[in-house]
Amino acid sequence: MFSLPAHVHAAAYVGYRWIRRALEERGQGTVEYVGLILLVSLLMVGMVASLKGFNGAQGKELADVLVSKLRQAVSKITFR
Repeated sequence: MFSLPAHVHAAAYVGYRWIRRALEERGQGTVEYVGLILLVSLLMVGMVASLKGFNGAQGKELADVLVSKLRQAVSKITFR
């Protein structure tokens, strides 16, 4: 019967564990939330940019409120 040397068997096992860990879905929710936050941020930036070009006082006031709310929300974010 053919048997592999111990170091070959250990290397194969470590490689198997590494591939298995890479294919797990742990942490996938975090990636999805980050993508969602980026999408909403881009939409808000687009809205603010389009309202800044509006010459009316209401548009400028709304844009200023949106910018201040976004700044408050971003300042509350903490990373653990």
